[in-house]
Amino acid sequence: GLGEHLPNATYLAYANGDSMERIGIFNGDLLVIDRKPQAQHFDTVIVSLNGAFMCKILDVHNRLLLSANPHHLPIAIHPEDVFAIEGVVIRSIRLHKPLPEFM
Repeated sequence: GLGEHLPNATYLAYANGDSMERIGIFNGDLLVIDRKPQAQHFDTVIVSLNGAFMCKILDVHNRLLLSANPHHLPIAIHPEDVFAIEGVVIRSIRLHKPLPEFM
């Protein structure tokens, strides 16, 4: 089953919005997120920023969260922000028939 391929530090979440479409993550996709690896420059990550969870591309050098859609501006990470990397997105799964209770 699916569980044998998911280590204990792995969890699932649904993508919300259009900010990551250019790298193939669409609204409603199921994301497989690994908490174990150290996030690297330009990894696709799930972050918590001031209480809001989001999927973005991590720009370590410039302390920015980037979208893969030019209609969304980069988000700067400031020293006063409450910021945490919740995991690295390792897979996305397209759902062709949405699950109504989750969408």
